[in-house]
Amino acid sequence: MPAEPTTPSLTLVREYRNPPEKVWDAWTNAETLKRWMAPSPEFTTSITEVDLRTGGRYHIVMVAPDGVEHDVSGTYREILPLRRLVFTWAWRSTSERESLVTIELEPLGPGTRLTLTHTRFADEAARDHHESGWVGCLGQLERLLASSVNAPARQSA
Repeated sequence: MPAEPTTPSLTLVREYRNPPEKVWDAWTNAETLKRWMAPSPEFTTSITEVDLRTGGRYHIVMVAPDGVEHDVSGTYREILPLRRLVFTWAWRSTSERESLVTIELEPLGPGTRLTLTHTRFADEAARDHHESGWVGCLGQLERLLASSVNAPARQSA
């Protein structure tokens, strides 16, 4: 039996001084998600919908400084509270290109290690573009979480 073709993927790891509950809330609470889910502070997030249940959907619209909307949505595939969140990821402009995002949280002393794995990219260019976006988003998340504990987070690749 031939092996399935491998598609590009990426993994990013970040460590936060916040407990898993705070990091989980940042990913699963629509109002909190709206405060950080964009690749830079110059973007705004105009719509954030979260139906947090297996089979439920989410919808995020990030607005660039030039007014261009970046509209992404997907379906929650797996939810293990405070530990693991798996969801599909598809841009409105390329909805036929559905990829998969897995967020894993691991307690790390009083803090949390977050591992983001994004798989099933159409090609390396799509992966590289998403890596840049995720690095920006995770930077926004770091600033939001750090403001609640007044301490910087560590990061590793």
